[in-house]
Amino acid sequence: MTEYTEPNTEQPYNRAGEQPTTTRPVMQPDNPYASTRGSIMTKQLPAFDEAIINKYNRSGPRYTSYPTALEFSPIPNDLEIKILQNREARAPLSLYFHIPFCRHLCYYCACNKIITKKNSDSGDYLQYLIAEIKHKRRLLTTPEGSSKLLVKQLHLGGGTPTFLRDEEMSQLWAFLQTQFEFLPEDEGDYSIEIDPRELGDDTLKTLRNLGFNRISLGVQDLDETVQIAVNRVHSAEMIENVLTEARELGFHSINVDLIYGLPHQTPTTLDKTVRRVIEMAPDRLSVFNYAHLPERFKSQRQIKEADLPTPAAKLTMLGNTINTLSEAGYQYIGIDHFAKPDDELAIAQREGKLHRNFQGYTIMGDCDLLGFGVSSISQISNANSSYILQNHTDLQVYKENIDAARDNPAIMPAVNVIKTSIKDRLREYVIMNLLCHDYIDFRDVNQKFGIDAITYFIDEIQQLGEMQEDRLIDMDAAGIRVLPKGRLLGRNVAMVFDEYLEKKHKNRFSKVI
Repeated sequence: MTEYTEPNTEQPYNRAGEQPTTTRPVMQPDNPYASTRGSIMTKQLPAFDEAIINKYNRSGPRYTSYPTALEFSPIPNDLEIKILQNREARAPLSLYFHIPFCRHLCYYCACNKIITKKNSDSGDYLQYLIAEIKHKRRLLTTPEGSSKLLVKQLHLGGGTPTFLRDEEMSQLWAFLQTQFEFLPEDEGDYSIEIDPRELGDDTLKTLRNLGFNRISLGVQDLDETVQIAVNRVHSAEMIENVLTEARELGFHSINVDLIYGLPHQTPTTLDKTVRRVIEMAPDRLSVFNYAHLPERFKSQRQIKEADLPTPAAKLTMLGNTINTLSEAGYQYIGIDHFAKPDDELAIAQREGKLHRNFQGYTIMGDCDLLGFGVSSISQISNANSSYILQNHTDLQVYKENIDAARDNPAIMPAVNVIKTSIKDRLREYVIMNLLCHDYIDFRDVNQKFGIDAITYFIDEIQQLGEMQEDRLIDMDAAGIRVLPKGRLLGRNVAMVFDEYLEKKHKNRFSKVI
């Protein structure tokens, strides 16, 4: 997360134009954890309390940004050009590439995707990616004394990124080397999402030789009945073979995605899947809650509601999974994520260096994010402002924008923008610290934003009173600390600080659990 040091010409504490009040809530004695920013030094296990979860389980954002993507508005014609030109040249970059193609439709999926079996689609799309990279790169200022911009992180998501053929992936990587300077692979973070069914014989070897050092496998479930119901069938042996080969090739970190709440899942079948995956020993696991929203995502209409587990069964699945992973030694990071204690993600959290952006939890919080491809999102800061930009979500329109830009450099691919205010960035700082570190230090906030945090957040602190009574959090004059019982409900704590949620988007998100 970028540390903002703007002058206090727009002081966030002056919320309604009035002078700050001095009324303070009744606080508890100083928290002994305040000096270590919550539980960073010895990360707490989450405590599973079914009654508390049922009480607080409401819809809410995942906060890969604040404000969330629902705050996008149409971008003025020349604004993206100005944003890229004024970007701080010394700030390192994180690059994201969206590859939308999939050969098979997974019924649960809510991603921006295109189902096709035409191999030519990938080569055509690659040329548009390269054109977009060239177009944006021309606008970026290079740091003094350097010929290239530094890239510390790269991620290919989708869709199915390995829809690109091995030679096309090599072409993209070679082109990127001409445009940017990459950290050595033992220092940078270069990752790709993988559908294990879509790997060629040499794909993993190609990726590793190029410099990719982290992979994420979509597994979801190993039970055949569940797999058939969501149209994603593969064997446990296939998954294990991919993990074995990846380790032999020297990938630094391997993530496995699982989903709970899928049709025909039961606590028993999911527990069997989790234990089998633990035997494969991935470095990280993402265990997502399936949100059934067929009115919004057409593919989910293939799933029969009668086949879905009950809310009580889903809670049991979650509780069992947390216990099983904790017993196996995995550290709960937050928002569905677990990691081995020696994984970079877990280490970063214990050291207070964990961040969160559109790529999820990350150790590269000092980077500007540049997105390429259909629907991709960028997050860029300059001296006085911070922006979130989004390309068009329709592939044909995205291509038309890139084609138009070949003839007219003033045309840019982004169609939506959020310009964050100092007030937004204050709340972003609070929300992301709660989600990454389970703690917010009032003195830290005061120093960074020139406010009195207790005075400014008096309404929010009072709203948190019930959570304090339920032992989800602990508050005192030093800050707010998320307790073990509240770790699974960290998004609920964060939502209290979201100015947009209740006013505009109360029912636009899936449930927290």
